[in-house]
Amino acid sequence: MLTTRHFVSNGDGAELAIKRVRREAETVGRPVLIVPGYGMNSFIFGFHPEGFSLEESLAHAGLDVFSADLRGQGRSRWTDPSRVRPDHGLADLAVRDLPCVIEYVQRETGQNVDLIGCSLGTSLAFAYLAHNTDAPVGSVVTLGGLVTWIEIPTLLRVAFASERLAGAIRFKGTRALAAFALPLIARTLPSLLTIYINPRSTDLSRANEMVETVEDPSPRINLEIAQWIHARELVVLGVNVSRALPAMRYPLMCVVARNDGIVPERTAREVYERMGASDKQLLIVGDDDAPVAHADLFLSRGVQAKVFDPIAKFLVSRAG
Repeated sequence: MLTTRHFVSNGDGAELAIKRVRREAETVGRPVLIVPGYGMNSFIFGFHPEGFSLEESLAHAGLDVFSADLRGQGRSRWTDPSRVRPDHGLADLAVRDLPCVIEYVQRETGQNVDLIGCSLGTSLAFAYLAHNTDAPVGSVVTLGGLVTWIEIPTLLRVAFASERLAGAIRFKGTRALAAFALPLIARTLPSLLTIYINPRSTDLSRANEMVETVEDPSPRINLEIAQWIHARELVVLGVNVSRALPAMRYPLMCVVARNDGIVPERTAREVYERMGASDKQLLIVGDDDAPVAHADLFLSRGVQAKVFDPIAKFLVSRAG
């Protein structure tokens, strides 16, 4: 694999980090851009505790794989200290940062870009598409993602019950806390993790590495999520993204974790049901023997055959 890293300015005081993974010395297919979700960066797309990562699996299939760190994520960096705004919102990521990354990928490859939205990354991808009806996008894949809240988990309902509190609390040291708590809970009370990651399905022995994907969440995004949960439909800069889905015709693959306690099955599959594309696929993964929760979509045993390979097949077949 040939791995390179790049930076692109977002015009708002930050340089966004882009990682590119492809097969060496070979012609590669259409570019695919992976978009991270809530409180995370792109690290997890290049990591798996036992086998090929999502990036590696797609690159082995011949795709030109890009992963983005938007502002406040991973390797992205502020270049203008006077414009540092750690309290960014959904519009900053979806309408300001994501277009800069997509334009960069299109310039580098000369092709339309396929999007993989992971969790909240799905919401960002569709918010971008709702604001850019002529977007240079080929196909869209959602991985445990959502646009409209159909079923809301009790944990999220409680955590975001107060819009005022959600937007007032500033989190610091989230990664260090996760590094301490995840191995401890996995050893003592693994059932507490199952809404997010299932120890029956995912090897947690490398939890200290997994938490590299964790970022401090933005209080402003927390406020916007609380408002979104109460309204159920996603609205970004006055555009109702939920209601824009039926007009979208991009080929779609919707991947849903049957045991997801963060984005439940009914909420995740709503994108598939409402989007207006005639070319769309629904992939539901997980069963009683091998339950798949939210993070298991990237980390579980056998995820390469269950999730990564079907995504690659879908994208390669539509890259004509």
